[in-house]
Amino acid sequence: MPVAWIPSLMQKLTGGQQQIEVKGETVRQVVDALEALHPGFKARIVEDDRIKTEIAVAVDGEVVTSGLRAKVGPESEVHFLPALAGG
Repeated sequence: MPVAWIPSLMQKLTGGQQQIEVKGETVRQVVDALEALHPGFKARIVEDDRIKTEIAVAVDGEVVTSGLRAKVGPESEVHFLPALAGG
């Protein structure tokens, strides 16, 4: 199963867990599985059926550009990260 990595700022939603194994073949399914386990998680990640602009999602070390539709493999690591702004 994919492993979701939860940033420290969101770990109070997951009872302090940093890594959570969940089922899913897309980022959307991973987020939905996390929401089922930890209500309120999805609201921190998703807005208007899209990943919030202040959140970046990386699957297997690559930041995804296809948002919730991004594919996730059975052994993937999915990281939810605060997006960084440059300037």
